[in-house]
Amino acid sequence: MTRVLVTGSAGFIGFHLSRLLLDEGFTVHGFDGMTDYYDVRLKQRRHAHLFQKPGFTATEALLEDQEAFDAAADAFEPDVIVHLAAQAGVRYSLENPKAYLSTNVMGTFSVMEAARRHAVQHLLMASTSSIYGANEEMPYSETDKADTQLTIYAATKKANESMGHAWAHIHQVPTTMFRFFTVYGPWGRPDLAFYKFVDLILDGRPIDVYNYGDMYRDFTYIDDLVRGIRLLVDAVPGGEETRVEADTLSPAAPFRVVNIGNSDKVRLMDFIAGIEEALGQEAEKNMMPMQTGDVPATWADATLLQNLTGYRPQTDFRDGIRRFVEWYREYSGK
Repeated sequence: MTRVLVTGSAGFIGFHLSRLLLDEGFTVHGFDGMTDYYDVRLKQRRHAHLFQKPGFTATEALLEDQEAFDAAADAFEPDVIVHLAAQAGVRYSLENPKAYLSTNVMGTFSVMEAARRHAVQHLLMASTSSIYGANEEMPYSETDKADTQLTIYAATKKANESMGHAWAHIHQVPTTMFRFFTVYGPWGRPDLAFYKFVDLILDGRPIDVYNYGDMYRDFTYIDDLVRGIRLLVDAVPGGEETRVEADTLSPAAPFRVVNIGNSDKVRLMDFIAGIEEALGQEAEKNMMPMQTGDVPATWADATLLQNLTGYRPQTDFRDGIRRFVEWYREYSGK
């Protein structure tokens, strides 16, 4: 039975991934700091759902606490580590950049060291589409140069990719970094735009629409994202025999970078219209200028994911929005 250590298991993505792995018969140990960046009760309810499934255990401690993480990893003895825990949020990184260094850089080092110590079959770590920063050519491809990050959050994720490659080279730890594109869906984070839009519209309050609505995002439904991660678990990078077309496999290490996105550039105003349709209620809109650190568009080239796994995310954003709204109404009672 494959044993998977999932950091950030009470988070939005970590919860969905852990649930999927458990449903497929994996043994999962979650590790989560339960920080109050957003309502801890939502994190607790996610974990409570996971504890109802056989094969799930968890440790609640901060990723920066290397002693606690080492103890959890050593007791569990993972075959695979999926590292999702991070200080998230592009906008919060403008207010508290130091938090991103301690969690995303030092915390990630603890995870990499545990992967080396336990000689895991595969280390998978979350990166972000924010890596592409000021790049203008789209769709974004993993082979594009990505040296113009616009926030400390994105910069720490770029550091994780560099650290991961060096570690894979030095210690021969098979490592995959995956770059997420605008994830949404049930059990989402309250600080994310789609969650805030639904909450505010139902309360009859205005929503802030940045860059006067002239924004495009590659909206990726949560179930599609975690299915992509699950399939990548089996796509272990190694020697040249593991190379596929359009690969990012390093010539110096068992290491690759993979986009996970819907490969569909959706206009923000169309996404908002989808929310209004699902709610049966029109939004009052505050049209605002672009925020510092934000980008006008994201769009993933997911060719490599498909070549590695045979899978490509494809949930239409209108369907995904309807599923989120159904969950939100039940969860919030609104």
